[in-house]
Amino acid sequence: MAHDPSHEPHANVDHASMGIAHEHPTWSTYWKIALILTMITAVEVWVYYIPAFVASRLFVPSLLIMSAIKFVTVVLFYMHLRYDHKLFRVLFTGPLIIAMLTIIGLMFLFGKLSLRVGAPG
Repeated sequence: MAHDPSHEPHANVDHASMGIAHEHPTWSTYWKIALILTMITAVEVWVYYIPAFVASRLFVPSLLIMSAIKFVTVVLFYMHLRYDHKLFRVLFTGPLIIAMLTIIGLMFLFGKLSLRVGAPG
């Protein structure tokens, strides 16, 4: 008995008529994203070899920001989160924000971060 794919429940679903459009990035998009990620990584490595910048207070925040930009770029394009339903974005970013806030709170709690408020004395 031959397999007839027309009897499968998903075989006759017309995604276009349902308003579901799945646009996918082209090779050109992946190439551009890879170039951007490479440039950000090169800047991160280059910044590490500038002693005056490493000693400044901007060193760690700048590396964290560049790392966050790379993370978001990879998640959006290579994990296809940009092209998925908005619910998946919420399900991914919601717990991520909670985890980041928890880590920051724990760093304050255990003295790894501190805020200096008030007059120096």
